[in-house]
Amino acid sequence: MNTPHTGLRILLVSLGLIAAPLAHAKVTAAEAARLGKELTPIGAEPAANKDGTIPAWAPAARRGALKGEYPSNPAFDAEKPLFTITKANMGQYADKLSEGHRKLLSTYDSYKMNVYPGHRPITVPDFVQKATAANATTCTLVDVDTLDNCKVGFPFPVPKSGAEVIWNHKLKYRGEGARRYNNQMIVQTNGEFQLTKIVEEAKFYYAVEKNPVPLTKDSGLFLKYFSQTIAPPRLAGTMILVHERAGSGNSGRAAWLYSPGLKRIRRAPTVCCDNPYEGTDGHQFYDQVDMFNGAMERYDWKLIGKKEMFIPYNSNRIGSNKVKYKDLAKPKHLNQDLPRYELHRVWVVEANIRPGTSHTFAKRRYYVDEDSWAVAAVDDYDNRQQLYQFQEGHIVFAYSILATGTIPEVIYHFNSGRYFLTAMANEDQPNDLTVRLDDSYFESSAVQKRSTK
Repeated sequence: MNTPHTGLRILLVSLGLIAAPLAHAKVTAAEAARLGKELTPIGAEPAANKDGTIPAWAPAARRGALKGEYPSNPAFDAEKPLFTITKANMGQYADKLSEGHRKLLSTYDSYKMNVYPGHRPITVPDFVQKATAANATTCTLVDVDTLDNCKVGFPFPVPKSGAEVIWNHKLKYRGEGARRYNNQMIVQTNGEFQLTKIVEEAKFYYAVEKNPVPLTKDSGLFLKYFSQTIAPPRLAGTMILVHERAGSGNSGRAAWLYSPGLKRIRRAPTVCCDNPYEGTDGHQFYDQVDMFNGAMERYDWKLIGKKEMFIPYNSNRIGSNKVKYKDLAKPKHLNQDLPRYELHRVWVVEANIRPGTSHTFAKRRYYVDEDSWAVAAVDDYDNRQQLYQFQEGHIVFAYSILATGTIPEVIYHFNSGRYFLTAMANEDQPNDLTVRLDDSYFESSAVQKRSTK
């Protein structure tokens, strides 16, 4: 539960694991009444922390255009770091660092984290706020992959379980539709990289103002997605189509893959879980896209509580057109002159593999920003309970639509020393949020026809 001034302590919210298929109880009217008062309209603590190192919530007003703008806030972007965390002084800050950040700092003398003044501008449109308040007393989690009676807003603003926190991330408001570059690179230990260019298009159905589709135990569609690889030549023409739905098995995600070699589109149940994303040479699993997406049934999801942590935040510079792709890639790790870290409160969720299921990661620990419900970092562990990978999402706020994303996202592979960068558009075009595509655009037959053009 959220209470003001949590400071450094972990709030133990849930000691149990998710039990399926029992539905989780809705919060009481009294708990829901805290939204917009003791809590922000979507469930964060509005107050500053006790020593003022985390500021009070200061929601921004809408501004800017829906097309042609990179992330920007001139006031924030002109600031200088307050201090820098390095291998030499990391002990002073260890309780506010993920294990992934501690490993990077302890392994590489060149790794550092520049910490800036904190700001909390993130908010969502009024219609999402109002729907979130209604969801608090109506929306339920039937099992980890199925929701019921949820409409438009964040489904669980006062979360009682780890799975509920992750669903808030998966259903966060993103606007009506989008077209964006999702460029990627695999960076070798010497800093050399291989660049892949991908254009993505999406239509959102759940968190939208006009004609929203509610999530019920019988109907779970919340987005449709299409991507096409345009470079390098050996991958160009690869296309992926996804109809993303809450639910498991046949009622969950439906996906198709078009391969230029086969020249046909086919159903692709492998677009799931720890299968490698096409073209990443095994450096990103499908369920690592957007920090986490897709099926949750392989894990038990435990809500550890709330914690103050240094996370990438208001990271406008690193996602701007002032930075080139070659500026990002350095040996061993991302160019750490570019990221911006701030102290924020996060929800900590631990996912442990369920008996009888399998995944490359036996355990995953998620750090979810309280103001946006966006996953900011993930510690990924192998079957020996050793840290295997670390994911880092650089949070940016789109003032034009009042929505949050992570640009870029990084996956560190500790077994090989390589790292993977994704969600980059620095040298291409910023997100186009004016896109409005018909349902027919996202049909497999339409994708097959597109391949011949």
